[in-house]
Amino acid sequence: MTDKEDDADWGDALAEQAAAEGGSDEAADDPWAAALNEQADAADSVSKEVDIAGLEALRAQDSSGREKVDLDVLLDIPVTLQLEIGRAKVSIRNLLSYTQGSIVEMDRLAGEPLDLLVNGTLIAHGEVVVVNDKFGVRLTDVISPQERIKKLR
Repeated sequence: MTDKEDDADWGDALAEQAAAEGGSDEAADDPWAAALNEQADAADSVSKEVDIAGLEALRAQDSSGREKVDLDVLLDIPVTLQLEIGRAKVSIRNLLSYTQGSIVEMDRLAGEPLDLLVNGTLIAHGEVVVVNDKFGVRLTDVISPQERIKKLR
């Protein structure tokens, strides 16, 4: 017996019980019976035919043009690049005592490579350069995709 048939049987039984108890309006007497009958009616109206698509049908629908469009969409997604020169752990007491001219000592040495993070994930190391009066970074070591995946695990 399927769930739909079981629900219909329950609905019929509850309707029968309501009629036996003298209830002429079953929706007013027993909202559960009305809901189960409504659900059974909706289940009967749904087509029971299902087309199962084979893998060949799915492959036939894909085209090389479609794949290119999907790649173009991915290539236009914006990401956030961050350069990290180092980190420091300080107490809130020390943080609140900082004023203009205070020096915060970082955990890295001068001249050590910076970390290049993309959306918070380390992808490369580099060094600071100046290009047209703006800071930039020269990549010195790009982390391979395999190494990035290892770090995620």
